[in-house]
Amino acid sequence: MGRAAIRPGAPVKILLFGCNGQVGWELQRSLTVLGELVALDFDSKSLSADFSRTDALGATVRAVCPDVIVNAAAHTAVDKAESEPELARAINAEAPGLLAREAAASNAWLVHYSTDYVFDGSGDQPRKEDDPTGPLSVYGRTKLEGEQQVRASGCRHLILRTSWVYSARGGNFARTMLKLAAEHDRLSVVGDQVGAPTGADFLADVTAHALRRALAEPQLVGTYHAAAAGDTTWHGYAQLVINWARSQGLVVRVAAEQIKAVPSTAYPTAAQRPLNSRLDTQRLQRTFGLTMPHWQPGVLRMLAEVHGPPNPP
Repeated sequence: MGRAAIRPGAPVKILLFGCNGQVGWELQRSLTVLGELVALDFDSKSLSADFSRTDALGATVRAVCPDVIVNAAAHTAVDKAESEPELARAINAEAPGLLAREAAASNAWLVHYSTDYVFDGSGDQPRKEDDPTGPLSVYGRTKLEGEQQVRASGCRHLILRTSWVYSARGGNFARTMLKLAAEHDRLSVVGDQVGAPTGADFLADVTAHALRRALAEPQLVGTYHAAAAGDTTWHGYAQLVINWARSQGLVVRVAAEQIKAVPSTAYPTAAQRPLNSRLDTQRLQRTFGLTMPHWQPGVLRMLAEVHGPPNPP
């Protein structure tokens, strides 16, 4: 039997999965303003959050009895997923489907994150939420199936598709580029994949804002694209990071003209990446009254957080 509808503005109980990931870590901050937060990761001891064991996962949801389930857990090792498709499907599709059915049974909300990898990466236009999908990899296919299972459950949900997520916590593309730039005279970086680097902190803040609105206005259920404004290539991203490092006096061996753009074929990978990862965010902006910040300031702020404040002008 489902709980009564949530009174607008009332505190809610939120069950967060994947709390130690890039987005999950930031969600622990942003979601606390909405009510009580129960944050779990796959190795949590008190309650099971192991997405490869859906029976235990369901028991956890029923034990907590949340008003909102937020799923920030996923199998994100894109290349590794090609060699372990069953595990990727269990984590990216079957577990979200189970969470969605539990949410439907108890009249709870589910917030679920998806990816630009559900598209085929063709063309040069930003993809809208209802555009045809066509994933190129196991990761993309399992994330798409996860979306489909959430929708099929009939639960109240927000599915947020995003792209090129980074954070100051843990390893990321910027850290890798800084390390390589300090060690090498020349760098080759992929220049034919286009997307928008999107901060985990920004995504967490968008989530909290959208969820607060959705709890008061259940008709806002649906799929939304949430990514920073603008776009760049991995090569352009690398140039921004290395130029910043040079301006801050960090060790940079590579000269600006020695950062070469190369095609994706120069770095063969097990999983094929979409060349066009642009996402149209107009639906999110219109519906929730939000403005998407440009990708560059977020990256620069992340770099300053990792390496200290910028030098004064």
